[in-house]
Amino acid sequence: MIVLNATWLETFTTLCDVGHFTRAAQQLGMTQPGVSQHLRKLEAQVGKPLITQDGKAFSVTPAGEAVLKVGRDRRAQERALQDVVTLDDPKTGVVNVGCSGSFAMWMYPLMLEQLREAPELVVNVTAAPQASIVNAVLEGGLDLGVVARNPDHPRLKATHMAHEELCLVVPAGHQTENLNLGALEALGMVGHPDGFAYADELFSANFPDDFKGSDRLKVRTSVNQIGQIPVPVAQGLGYTILPRSGVEAFPDKAKLMVVSLMQQRFQDLWLITRQGRAKFARISAIAKVIQQAADDLGRGDPSGRTASADVRR
Repeated sequence: MIVLNATWLETFTTLCDVGHFTRAAQQLGMTQPGVSQHLRKLEAQVGKPLITQDGKAFSVTPAGEAVLKVGRDRRAQERALQDVVTLDDPKTGVVNVGCSGSFAMWMYPLMLEQLREAPELVVNVTAAPQASIVNAVLEGGLDLGVVARNPDHPRLKATHMAHEELCLVVPAGHQTENLNLGALEALGMVGHPDGFAYADELFSANFPDDFKGSDRLKVRTSVNQIGQIPVPVAQGLGYTILPRSGVEAFPDKAKLMVVSLMQQRFQDLWLITRQGRAKFARISAIAKVIQQAADDLGRGDPSGRTASADVRR
């Protein structure tokens, strides 16, 4: 039976999470040689290499993957124990939330209001891909996640919150009468990681005769920072497609116009958590804030700003 040293295991788990020896050392308050020493001692306990190194980069071996799972499981167990022995107060403790970048921008003002009322509450919001959010909720790294589909997992509780519109966004004042794909091509697309999938969904429904796939679209510029995607559009340099939350959270949204096409498309918003986690008061309180943010979509910005104008074709 292998009995793993808890300190060395935590060092190894942190190293894998961070992906870099120096940053892991900084996070743990150690030296880089100290991290390496813990790794070698843990490898000696296991009897097999846990990583393979290529210069400064490394990959986790099959044995390392098994040990890493133990480390993450132990973290989750210790956190669950802490939850049990700590006073269950809605205004005390740590809550970790994962969601898309656009929904994070929309929701964050409401989170800040909650924090003002609860000095002992800590809320960490992470923008991440859907699959990463589901895995992190399952592994205990996130308490709550917002995803676009029900993961239908027996260890997860999923609650449908709302439908979020996919918006075709053009510069304010842009000609929208008889809008067609040719006019959009003349303007050019502001691309982003999800934008091409959105285009396939929205344009195939509205321009079936002319649209030949998102890979054929003219791209004027591309950016992967959610807060920067609407900037070129606001400056008249192109159009883009975003969830409604990404439009409404943009500070200069008065310079944007959302074109409501005849065939609208929506994505679902599901709130997920591990079974039983929502019973904790602080997690339940933040879940209510997330639900409020979802309810507010389509009714204007939760911080009180006016929604951007819609122009129907």
